[in-house]
Amino acid sequence: MSSLNNIIETSQSVIGPCCADFAVEYALLVKDKFYVAYYDAEHCITVASRAPSDKNWLISHPQGEWLEDKKRYMHQTDFDSHNYLTLALDNQGHLHLSGNMHKDKMVWFRSTQAYDIHSLVQQPMTGERENSATYPLFFNGRSGELLFRYRDGESGNGDDIYNRWNDRHQCWQRLLEQPLLSGQGLRNAYARLPVFGPDDQWHMIWMWRDTPHCETNHHLSYARSPDLLNWYRHDGQPLPLPITLNDGDIVDPAPVGQGLINMSQHLGFDSHGRAVITWHRYDDAGRSQAWIARSQGRHWRVNQLSDWHFRWDFKGMGSIAPDVILSAAHPERGQLVVRFQLSDGRSGAWEVDEDTLTVTRTRSDPALPLPPDYYQCLQRLHPQAAVQIIPELYQSAPRHFLRWEALPIQRDIASGFHLPPSQLSVISLTADTVNKD
Repeated sequence: MSSLNNIIETSQSVIGPCCADFAVEYALLVKDKFYVAYYDAEHCITVASRAPSDKNWLISHPQGEWLEDKKRYMHQTDFDSHNYLTLALDNQGHLHLSGNMHKDKMVWFRSTQAYDIHSLVQQPMTGERENSATYPLFFNGRSGELLFRYRDGESGNGDDIYNRWNDRHQCWQRLLEQPLLSGQGLRNAYARLPVFGPDDQWHMIWMWRDTPHCETNHHLSYARSPDLLNWYRHDGQPLPLPITLNDGDIVDPAPVGQGLINMSQHLGFDSHGRAVITWHRYDDAGRSQAWIARSQGRHWRVNQLSDWHFRWDFKGMGSIAPDVILSAAHPERGQLVVRFQLSDGRSGAWEVDEDTLTVTRTRSDPALPLPPDYYQCLQRLHPQAAVQIIPELYQSAPRHFLRWEALPIQRDIASGFHLPPSQLSVISLTADTVNKD
């Protein structure tokens, strides 16, 4: 008698020491080379690169300007988990780096030579509305043009700004002359990047927040666009720009304190190319639940996916770890599939009927993309240290991951513990083989 067992083959490439005394997301970009942006043991921005055929990594330490209000340089960071790093390549092969910002002056570096990490130079983008920037994100337009989104302002009072890289003039310009989403000085939007769907439309979801306290999220919202310039409700009615709370297309009118959290909102598509939204909020009994929605005529069809008996009771300011992680919905063998992972170790997936959005089966799928050994702490840096795994950027099915060990998210406050540096590595999936016993 024989059974089939999937064995995941991997390879590991050690980059070097990195910061371990707080958790923040690093960046892995895989193009002609591997490009990695991270903080070294001294909390300084560091960039590494390696060709696939090479064994050794090149290391660079880009230098930024002095920030008088923070009493540190732009390339140095503190303990704020908002200060993630991100990377992109433009069409000429020049590397772009941004991050290390939480209501800070814009941090943006670009290499003066193609594919060269040693020529990264810090400079302004457009020079306007760049003194209180957070949440930088690169993405590509439908023609491959490089785009960039960030928040100007702060949590509870901010606008979403979009830029476009001009290949001919080698500079950033506004994609829109006004913000795409505006809190009108009263709130801010927590939005996912626009997603280009199988219907040749861009789709975007967001929720509003009234204060820096995470429990003040409310009103899950939606918009679509053919070109990122003109935006519409799901029923085709045009939306004036900037989009505000009063003008938005509301998917879930959940008020403040009802469990909407900007860490668990996702947009996917069913087999007919229709946008499907998944998110977290409380049910009528105040328990945490996962929800799914799709437009239906002039309204939104909403259904509850989970039947959980706990409450993720998040409150306050600063970065927090997620108790509930949800995936975007995607079609799989005639059904929609939504995956979940809980802080108590449970994980699985719902199979959902595409027509009714009701759950037909709950699976106990493992949530780990890498073999279990990679999730075990090996360095013994501290009893509270945990393994950090970050997938490569811009890939729906990543095959390369960053791995290191660090203290967990702690609301952006220094722990007071002194930790030695961790070891940063790239883990690559090399093959999936099937063995017969």
